[in-house]
Amino acid sequence: MLLTLAMGMLFLRQHRRGAQLSDSLRSVTTQLDTMRSRDSLTGLVTRAGLEAALDDAVRAADAGGSVLSLLYVALDNFRPVNEGYGMRVGDALLVQAATRLSACVGHGARASRVGGDEFLLLVDGGLDRACELAEQVLRSVQRPFDVEGEVHSLTASIGVAVYPEHGSRPKLIGNAALAMRSVKLGGGGVHAHFDPSMAVDLRDQAELLHDLRSAVERGQLQLYYQPKIDARSLQITGAEALLRWQHPRRGMVSPAVFVPLAERHGLIRRIGAWVIEEACRQAAQWREQDLRMRVAVNISGHQMRQDDLVELILQSTRRHDIRPERLTVEITESVAMEDTAHTRATFDRLRQAGLHVSIDDFGTGHSSLAALRKLPAAELKIDRAFVTDLATSADARSIALAIVQMAHSLELRVVAEGVENDAQRDLLMAMGCDELQGYLFAKPMTASSLALWAEDDASAGDAFFRPSLFGSTLPAPLDK
Repeated sequence: MLLTLAMGMLFLRQHRRGAQLSDSLRSVTTQLDTMRSRDSLTGLVTRAGLEAALDDAVRAADAGGSVLSLLYVALDNFRPVNEGYGMRVGDALLVQAATRLSACVGHGARASRVGGDEFLLLVDGGLDRACELAEQVLRSVQRPFDVEGEVHSLTASIGVAVYPEHGSRPKLIGNAALAMRSVKLGGGGVHAHFDPSMAVDLRDQAELLHDLRSAVERGQLQLYYQPKIDARSLQITGAEALLRWQHPRRGMVSPAVFVPLAERHGLIRRIGAWVIEEACRQAAQWREQDLRMRVAVNISGHQMRQDDLVELILQSTRRHDIRPERLTVEITESVAMEDTAHTRATFDRLRQAGLHVSIDDFGTGHSSLAALRKLPAAELKIDRAFVTDLATSADARSIALAIVQMAHSLELRVVAEGVENDAQRDLLMAMGCDELQGYLFAKPMTASSLALWAEDDASAGDAFFRPSLFGSTLPAPLDK
């Protein structure tokens, strides 16, 4: 009797343990399934979960004769933020982006994070519905992201593929990704639907990237220089250094093509450092020729996020024994107005180092007078879009005049770029613009060509360039 009771109790305990073990196994299995189907950071469906949903959607579309669309969304400008501010900020941005995407797709659609800063959206409907959703996503992503009081700006590149028009089930995600990469190569910030020709374009871009890497390694990039002219004396005050790439087969490749390529693939830091070094070297060489003028270099948003940017510039000035005041750093208005502690700190370091700061492409952004006051800038450059229409547009004249007056009220010099004819020159001079730059005076040219051109008393634009180039006519602070 006692033995039977003991055996029964032992069996009961083993049964309970078995049940507990089964429950634990089911719980672990459920957790693993959740981990496989849900992204741990954003809570969105994973790629595997999205592909399973896509299989079901394709079967339903085939059975009902309907269509569906995939949107491949990649965040632009995420990499430099993630690298510059760290993974904690990057992860917070991804979570916010995922929340916005989920809000865009709404009920009856699925959003998935497929890796890094890339997402897939699956939605019922054809191209019209997909494009409508893509526009909504673009607007949502373009709103500022606030992470711990820091404001960050992102855009998105979106590729669209419609089933069955743009491919079978196995090819649909790949074709949407191809369309997205094509958008990115074009600069991002828009959407496009799949087209077979995109594969050819991407192969061409891959070849161009390979050649650009080789050009950087072999020192095949070069700087051209475009003079900046004093509007009153018509004498040269300086020159802007402009990056050029003479491709052995393609000829001169526009910076608008290869600079974004360099930014996307991590080459811009090295190229930017070379531009600074070469500009300082050239300024020193001109000084030895008694040719004294300030040289301007363009600084990208990627460079502004480098912790060592200012020290890198100062190292180059010291190597070539030139004063920091001889170097102008041109920063676009959109980059200058980024309201981040990092950007503000970089501006402060530039000012403390004695570098001449210029706000480029002014008038295209949304600067306020209060924001401008906080920047350690010495000059503004009016965007060429306003200069182009000066002679024909009263609005352009009003805007240009307002910029000149506002800048002067802040004790900033004003440079107008894109000056191509006498009418533009005369109007800008009448407005009180301080410096002029454009084809009316000279196209960008090599350093040696600039030295020869500057000695020609009969240069284009009726400017008397030669006297301003030699030391006796320049202010004392630029004696190096």
